[in-house]
Amino acid sequence: MASKSNNRERFSFGSLQENVEMPNLLDVQKVSFENFLKVGLAETFKDISPIEDFHGNLSLELEYDPLDEDLFPEPKFTVEECRQKGHTYQRSILVRARFSNRSTGELREQLVFMGDFPMMTEKGTFIVNGTERVVVSQLVRSPGVIFEAGERYRLRNLSKHQLVKGTVHPQRGEWLEFDVEHKPGKYVTAGTRVARKRRMGVFTLLRAIGYDEANFPGFLDRFVEHFKENDGVTPLLADQWDKERDISPTQDEALVEIYKRARPGEPPSLESARAYFKNAFFDSKRYDLSRVGRYKIDRKLGDELAKLDEFFGKGVRKHGEFFKVKLDDPAKRPIESDPEDGNVLRPNEILAAVTYMLHLVSQTPGYRLDDQDHFANRRIRSVGELIQNQVRIGLSRMERVVRERMTTQDPESITPVTLVNIRPVSAAIKEFFGTSQLSQLMDQVNPLSGITHRRRLSALGPGGLSRERAGFEVRDVHFSHYGRMCPIETPEGPNIGLIGALSTYARINNYGFIETPYLKVENGKVTKKFEYMPADEEEKYVVAQANTAVNADGTFRDSKILVRQSPQAASLADLKRMLEAESFFGATTDIKMVPPNEVQLIDVSPKQIVSVATALIPFLEHDDANRALMGANMQRQAVPLVRTEAPYVGTGMERKAASDGADLILAKEEGEVTEVSGAQITVQYKTIGKWVYQLLKFRRSNHNTCVNQIPRVVEGQKLKKGDLIADGPSTDNGELALGKNLLVAFMPWEGYNFEDAIILSERLVRDDVLTSIHIHEYTVDARDTKLGPEEITRDIPNLSDDILRDLDERGVIRVGAEVGPGDVLVGKVTPKGETELTPEERLLRAIFGEKAREVRDTSLKVPHGESGKVIHVSMLDRNEGGELAPGVNQMVKVLVAQKRKISVGDKLAGRHGNKGVISKILPQADMPYMADGTPVDIILNPLGVPSRMNVGQVLEAHLGYAARWGWNGVSRNGVEFGAVGEAALRGTESKTLANTPPATFIATPVFDGAKWDEVDQSGDQPTIVEIFENLKPESAHFDAPMIKSTGKMSLFNGRTGEKYDNDITVGYMYILKLSHMVDDKIHARSTGPYSMITQQPLGGKAQFGGQRFGEMEVWALEAYGAAYCLQELLTIKSDDV
Repeated sequence: MASKSNNRERFSFGSLQENVEMPNLLDVQKVSFENFLKVGLAETFKDISPIEDFHGNLSLELEYDPLDEDLFPEPKFTVEECRQKGHTYQRSILVRARFSNRSTGELREQLVFMGDFPMMTEKGTFIVNGTERVVVSQLVRSPGVIFEAGERYRLRNLSKHQLVKGTVHPQRGEWLEFDVEHKPGKYVTAGTRVARKRRMGVFTLLRAIGYDEANFPGFLDRFVEHFKENDGVTPLLADQWDKERDISPTQDEALVEIYKRARPGEPPSLESARAYFKNAFFDSKRYDLSRVGRYKIDRKLGDELAKLDEFFGKGVRKHGEFFKVKLDDPAKRPIESDPEDGNVLRPNEILAAVTYMLHLVSQTPGYRLDDQDHFANRRIRSVGELIQNQVRIGLSRMERVVRERMTTQDPESITPVTLVNIRPVSAAIKEFFGTSQLSQLMDQVNPLSGITHRRRLSALGPGGLSRERAGFEVRDVHFSHYGRMCPIETPEGPNIGLIGALSTYARINNYGFIETPYLKVENGKVTKKFEYMPADEEEKYVVAQANTAVNADGTFRDSKILVRQSPQAASLADLKRMLEAESFFGATTDIKMVPPNEVQLIDVSPKQIVSVATALIPFLEHDDANRALMGANMQRQAVPLVRTEAPYVGTGMERKAASDGADLILAKEEGEVTEVSGAQITVQYKTIGKWVYQLLKFRRSNHNTCVNQIPRVVEGQKLKKGDLIADGPSTDNGELALGKNLLVAFMPWEGYNFEDAIILSERLVRDDVLTSIHIHEYTVDARDTKLGPEEITRDIPNLSDDILRDLDERGVIRVGAEVGPGDVLVGKVTPKGETELTPEERLLRAIFGEKAREVRDTSLKVPHGESGKVIHVSMLDRNEGGELAPGVNQMVKVLVAQKRKISVGDKLAGRHGNKGVISKILPQADMPYMADGTPVDIILNPLGVPSRMNVGQVLEAHLGYAARWGWNGVSRNGVEFGAVGEAALRGTESKTLANTPPATFIATPVFDGAKWDEVDQSGDQPTIVEIFENLKPESAHFDAPMIKSTGKMSLFNGRTGEKYDNDITVGYMYILKLSHMVDDKIHARSTGPYSMITQQPLGGKAQFGGQRFGEMEVWALEAYGAAYCLQELLTIKSDDV
């Protein structure tokens, strides 16, 4: 099974057919933002319209139509211009504003400018002030109703009294909480808290919403009688009812009682109590469940509402839905909500929530508790919704301003433009993109880090959790994460479990819940039909795993199938038993074996449970989860190398990751390449005509790595849709290529690879195998100061011509100059404070003009420890029409590129969490070599494998070796597997090229990859042991392979030529160079700046600080008796000699 591309075919060990295409990896961002533009924005304007003055005479309506092009003009600058000039990529938004004066019947309409909105680029990012930013999706608690175990069970503490707790969470508005308590020696009480105030009896609330004697005679008696204790005879709340029967018996008294709790200290009156209660829960201006909350309440309480009449008599269910009593005195009308407004609470739903909770306590079958961490109760707020909330905040501030202007201005002269002040709206949006925790500088170390950043899910941020308050439960992996959020990719450290990554196949539905696809199984046969499901929907079905053995016709191979079925969270009876037995277990899925005809769904792919970064780890199934987590996170830190090379052993995910998230150029449709140069490519397409692609050349990313595109086509080449035209950073032939395939040996070497240290061959330095380019940007402004303007000039006091030799006549460095620490990049002088001049000086000044003025040198210099070559200079001048900040006359940007070869102290890593620091770089001649003289590239410590349990790295090395040389046909029990691989490059020279093409590229998909020797599980593919037994010889000097079927071989000492005593595992492993480079961290100084207050040297490289030899370090040397070392450190070596 080989996946064909332009010009690279990977031999795949995967045995499962994938029938469902993986969605675009950036849809999370793009779909959400599109929805905001098409629906969300218009909805927000509709929500605040009309704005009326306090008398209701004047009104202003704002209407936005997304389809009207006049309201949504094209952006002023292109994405590229915004990047270069430091602008924001944005479009103006206009609305139709209608002002009407009811007293005169006058109507005025105008188009009103509502501000500039940042727009999303094709890549799912925003460009704000020239830098690329990403808005991270947020995981928050879903609005709706939730019933949880009370403190007694939740805290597993018998001294607590609360049995069950129910809460109605709106999107906006007051919470409504219910609970049932049982204090020792007392009766059971059901209570409620309104707006988180003091608890009161639940009967007060029921009467307040209209279930009192006047409206429903005998209702409360039937209500109490309905809920029985465990014996099935005694009413649960009988004692509480006897005590509370005569406390505030009417609706009005109940309302006043609630008002007293909610507003203690204010004089209670019936009008204010009624107004408070109506506004708090039944008025859409103050209380909003949102679409999601309405959906959740309907799902949770729908069945309960349907049963209310059956429980308590006719008419109970209708109350609050369409129930209106026409009374002469409007003050006496029962509280009800408007049936048209679906996003506020209804009285019958409050009743249903109370009955649901009491059914839980009386242990009625079929009633289940909820789990707060279940993905049915946590939802995603994506970009669109986050921006919409921000616009809503801005508009509500604007609404206040409009009302005030309506009262202060003369109604005759008012026009919509004079009323509307857009500052609050644009300020809210600016604030969100500039300072919100969820708007982040895009992670641009390599393409994978960018994809992962855009697919990130964060539980932090405004309206979310805080690190300090988040407990273990929130951070834990939950069974509902399956196929929705990756169980592996999460940061190490304080954010663990709070920040996750979306799984490969997951998508977000209209309500913000994460869905994952399943294939339908009908009558024991897997069909091609698939369906996306949220977590609560999936729980109703019996689901088989993706790697269940299936025949070609879709029937299952085995008579019993391993399936899972998620139970709902435990019932109260389960919790009671667990508390008494002192054995606790969380809610888990039910795993069992069933016959094929009982299976209802099957996963679409084994990689649907993991994220993109995790799906790029071959042999993930052989790695311990902790190390896999490090592997997934470290791939995001791999710096793009000068020459990229795709992994010999991939997972088949490399092409998808690169095409969706990298800076590739792919053909839009059929066409032909007409012109190719290093900087641009012209393609003539069949239907859309001529298209000119400008390539990105040596552009700086947010993380100072190099973004460079390389043509991969020739003139006259015919293209099909999706064919590769140009590669970007960290891609090779359209596949993600984060590192290099290196020949690795697992062996100790004179102690230099102790504790994960790594030994490299000098070849990797000499041939630029692990060389990367880093680009730093240095900026300088010339401003107006109190003493006069600063000036960019070549004429700098006290600097010799030799130092200024690379500056041009403007005082700016020339492109191509080599610069080192302290070199001047841009010459600049600032006026000094002038003293009172003597008459002689005044005369000189008059004769010789301004030159004698005192200025000081404030030139832009290369920081300490940095060096490189100037590759680009740009200058903006206010006099030449450059757009600059107030007070700035000129601005110069200089880009300095640095070529960093690999060196001692750099950090390298594999894809399995096997990281280490280079301790020694050996001459090629000293490296251990094979029988044919080939030296290895890298030596790793074998002790890094067993305790870490990331055996995937060993299997990768074995399979990489097989991929490099190819293998002959394998036969097993009369079944033939064909030979794989072209004739590989041989000979010592060709083997050590910077890029050596292997005999074949291999894909070993996650959870469905190559097997070591498990013949029964390897399906239609050979095992690695079988491949090694049939390997093609690696050397022209030998007829048989040098490597044995164990994956080991004899190696020879490079210094003495002696053979090592034991065989050594040798193979090709994919090694990444991480962004933790020694050049960024090494630091030295003699003297430097001091703290203003303590006059002690500063600390840290950024402050050019010193190394502190503190009190405890002095004790250590004192204890050791190193008197002279100590004296030296405290005197000669100290700053303060």
